[in-house]
Amino acid sequence: MNIKTGDKVRVIAGKDKGKEGSVTKVFLKTDRVIVEGVNKVKKHQKPTQAEPKGGIIEKEAAIHVSNVMLLDASKKKTIRASKRESNKK
Repeated sequence: MNIKTGDKVRVIAGKDKGKEGSVTKVFLKTDRVIVEGVNKVKKHQKPTQAEPKGGIIEKEAAIHVSNVMLLDASKKKTIRASKRESNKK
């Protein structure tokens, strides 16, 4: 996967198309990422001893890597991410 934690990305498909944010977590096995401020869902939280106040919590859900593209910070354009080998034998 060519997207790492901390990269700036833009969502290119789905309900949050066009939104930008930084990657906060990467799930390598499922090819999904969590982007800050994008794909918010509401979760019903039951009160526990650690969190005595339950209720409805809004948090970011993971989206598939194919739905995001890297963002070039200097030009504000999306770029295709790829790996290159410098030493070919």
